[in-house]
Amino acid sequence: MLVPCRLLPLTLGLPLLCGAGLASAATTTLPELSVTADSEREEDNPRVKEVSTATRTSTPVRYVPQAIDTVKTVNVLDYGSNTLGKALEGIPNVSSGADTRFDSVRIRGFEASNDFYLDGIRDDSQYIRDLHNIERVEVLKGPAAVLYGRGSQGGIVNRVSKAPEHGRRSSIEAQAGSEDLRSLYADLSVDPSDTVSLRLNMGNQDNNSFRDGIDGSRQLFAPSISWQVTPDLNWLVQYEYSRYNRTPDRGIPGVNGRPADVSRSTTYGDTQRDYIDDRAQSLRSRLNYQLNETWQLRHTLGLFKLDSEFDNTYVTGYDASTDTLTRQRWQQDLNTRNLFNTLEAEGDFDTLGLEHKLLLGLEFGNQKRDPVLYKAVDQKLQGLGKPGRNQQLNGPMTLFSDNHTVVDSRGLYLQDQIRLNDQWQVLAGVRFDQFDVQTTNKDGVRETQDSNSTSPRLGVVYTPWRDHSFYVSWSKTFSPVGGGLIGITPGAKGNGNDAKPEETRQKEIGVKSDWLDQRLTTTLAIYELELYNRRTRDPLVPENILLSGLQRSRGIELTATGNIVGNWYVRGGIGLQDATIVKDNNGQEGNRINDVAKRNGSLFVTWKPELGWYAETGLTLVGERYADNQNTTVLPGYGRWDALAGYRTHDWDVRAALSNIADKTYYSSATSAAQIQVGAPRSLVVTGSYSF
Repeated sequence: MLVPCRLLPLTLGLPLLCGAGLASAATTTLPELSVTADSEREEDNPRVKEVSTATRTSTPVRYVPQAIDTVKTVNVLDYGSNTLGKALEGIPNVSSGADTRFDSVRIRGFEASNDFYLDGIRDDSQYIRDLHNIERVEVLKGPAAVLYGRGSQGGIVNRVSKAPEHGRRSSIEAQAGSEDLRSLYADLSVDPSDTVSLRLNMGNQDNNSFRDGIDGSRQLFAPSISWQVTPDLNWLVQYEYSRYNRTPDRGIPGVNGRPADVSRSTTYGDTQRDYIDDRAQSLRSRLNYQLNETWQLRHTLGLFKLDSEFDNTYVTGYDASTDTLTRQRWQQDLNTRNLFNTLEAEGDFDTLGLEHKLLLGLEFGNQKRDPVLYKAVDQKLQGLGKPGRNQQLNGPMTLFSDNHTVVDSRGLYLQDQIRLNDQWQVLAGVRFDQFDVQTTNKDGVRETQDSNSTSPRLGVVYTPWRDHSFYVSWSKTFSPVGGGLIGITPGAKGNGNDAKPEETRQKEIGVKSDWLDQRLTTTLAIYELELYNRRTRDPLVPENILLSGLQRSRGIELTATGNIVGNWYVRGGIGLQDATIVKDNNGQEGNRINDVAKRNGSLFVTWKPELGWYAETGLTLVGERYADNQNTTVLPGYGRWDALAGYRTHDWDVRAALSNIADKTYYSSATSAAQIQVGAPRSLVVTGSYSF
């Protein structure tokens, strides 16, 4: 069966433009397209039928032998939230560890804070990402090094951006709500010709907070152009500028094994002086050339730049015996620059009666990171209930570090999606990586380390019935020294810089099913994920690193998305997991991984007719967690109830969303036992949008 390229949306997040495991047609001319009621109804549906993150080709979800969850950002923005942490909240066995400093997430119990991607391009800098130019967020669970290289121990988070669509309507949206939330955003589209489509997302948001002295302001400017240069060549160019200036809030400390019993509004920083100012720019180019009916070439170029400054005062400890807080003050001027260049060939062919979809890719990356960090002398404050916001931590700021790091990475990957017959499919892939990191410190001392690795993946999908696919997969990944938050410490004592990469492997089985005449999709997955040479300190020679640790996560997940009947939709799931440190030399053996609950999930039910009134309600549940790997401080489990209601016509849409209806006190995440994030109280957000 042939699927013409002109029938498929051209987006940077869908690198395969022609078919999903099917042959491609040669014609790629952009057609005349009008948004119909059917397409609008599809936007209401939380289900995503095809994804690109797992295979770098547009593949039906049911034929991916690995669990992948997708969140449409509109479902988050309606509640007044514009952060990844909120978008990922409630996804089975995914937990946010973010504070107001930068995005952070754990997937299946493993750190994935440097495993963020934008349209398949690595985006590992430390900042808070904007969701207003994002169509959806895809979370691939388990190792992903076979296509993306280093890291990805627990999985990756890929944001799929909004791209030009021929015939798409424009819209303007205004929002206001609790804590002085106010925003105005525009999503504008125009088609100057049959071969060129333009899109511009732009806007501004300001807000205060239920936390004393905390506020923020965001700006976004994101133009893009899709140009069908010839019937066989398409060029997509996207630029994004986002700025987020805010007061940092590192939360509250733990006391006697629990979060401090203080007011939800209590802050411990210097809110009169503290600030974080992130200015991020991204330029992405993708050329797609259709060689013939079955083969195409793709060239992707991604350039990212972050300028970030902060002055941050926060609590690092609390002594209950003397009722004394310890505060630190840090200043940082951070500049990062990422440049990635990828060339891919993709094609369909048959051999010995077997159908193949082959992907061959070559990736070159160059990254630079320049943090200049200053520190003041620690400060002691008396009284847990007296945070001392007016007692500024002054004194001289001394240079703590001034490092310059350059990373060069090269990757060659090969993937084959093999269709044996109507019931059996095989996914096999391998990637070869070279990783070089060089850091120069403030004293001019320079050190270089390099590593090589091979990352395989094998998966089998068995479809005995039309609506049910069983799968099994095995994959492996690596994490080299200096490959996470890039950089090493020149001249460091011991063998830390020379240690071999940590490695992770995953075994997973599951079943993906369609129900109710293929309107509802479910995924049931069971997995074991192991970091089997985890770095630990030598107890006899602490400056030496031993690769003798073991961290393991075992779990089960069930998700469901789609249309139940008529105008009723559902999205949600539940996860159970046991993420523990199995082997360790530093007294943590047997401990649970911090900020990881044994149980979490969510369930949202939506009633949404094509026009008129609509409504939604949902629960988000998170079990008990520890704030630290030492397991000294427990974050209680919680359940949060949210709901919204609205009315829409063909052009207008007005809705009101109420979060935390029961006004429960809860704790959303923690970066340490001294820095626990407090969940927001009951809040109301009203949104109005006009399409034209």
